[in-house]
This record gives sequence, C-alpha cells and structure tokens, in this order.
Amino acid sequence: MKIKAGDTVEVIQGNDRGMRGTVRIALPKKNRVIVEGVNIVIKHQRAIPAGRQQTPGGRIELEAAIDVSNLMLVCPSCQERTRVGYTDMEGGRKIRVCKKCKAQID
Repeated sequence: MKIKAGDTVEVIQGNDRGMRGTVRIALPKKNRVIVEGVNIVIKHQRAIPAGRQQTPGGRIELEAAIDVSNLMLVCPSCQERTRVGYTDMEGGRKIRVCKKCKAQID
C-alpha cells in the first residue's frame, strides 16, 4: 500500500470529495485507512452505568475506514495530490517519490 499512517491525503471520490486529512491508522490487509475528519458516521451507544468506565449513552460521531482507491497522497513539498513512485537509494533502500515534482516523501 502506497499510503501510510501520518500521510496527508485528499479524497477523490465519495461524499467527502475534496477534503484533506491526515491518515491515523492504515489497514493494509483490508486496503483501507482511517483519515481524520473524513467519512464521519454516527454510532448509537448504549449507556453502561456500572463498572470502571461509566459510559453515557447517545449518538457518537466516529471516523470510519475508507478505501485507499478513493484517496490520493498530497505531496509535502508541492502541496498537490499526486501519484506515488519509488526510487532505490544506496544500500538497497526504496523510498517514495512524488510523480509531479520528484521530491522525496519519506
């Protein structure tokens, strides 16, 4: 997966199209990520009165996972959404590169 936790991404499809946010959690096996402030869903929470954590009931807004195909990486140097390429560094290490400005992303 070319998008990792901590990257800034832009939504290119769906209800939140055009929004930008930072990736909080990457789920590579499911090909999905959780982005701050994007794909907000409402969960109805039942109140839990007893125990250590006394949780009030009500409606809670959560960020749901979004598929990686609906996102594009925003380059940190040129601030445009871009595709990701790879180049080999000395020592056999691969780094991610912006396809537009050829700047390093990692």
